[in-house]
Amino acid sequence: MAQKDAPQMPGRDKGSVDEKHPTDGGDLEGRRRSLDAALAARSENSAKGRKDRGSGGGAGFAQALKLSSEFIAGILVGAGIGYLIDRFVGTSPWGLVIFLLLGFAAGVLNVLRSAGMVAEPKSAMGSGDKPDKTE
Repeated sequence: MAQKDAPQMPGRDKGSVDEKHPTDGGDLEGRRRSLDAALAARSENSAKGRKDRGSGGGAGFAQALKLSSEFIAGILVGAGIGYLIDRFVGTSPWGLVIFLLLGFAAGVLNVLRSAGMVAEPKSAMGSGDKPDKTE
């Protein structure tokens, strides 16, 4: 009785081993090890990326809260002063409008100072910044 040959795939010899479809057990073990190493490297890189993105989130939120509160405080103080001037002097609504705009400008200036975009004002008392002209 003749044994039937298994159907062959086109383009493959009976004894050849395809790179994509290894039939040797040792080759599979090597591929598994290289796949494990690649997955471990990828998971380390993705964990590092998540750690970098997540760091500083609380600090950024605190900075945003600080800047927004300084801006709103400037506007509210300006509006309050304008309202009080209008109330006591009777120049309604001009004091409120003018001091609201001044409060807005002060709030923007405070935000820029806190963000480090504008230098702090120099002290009028002179903290040793100016050289003394002694003769």
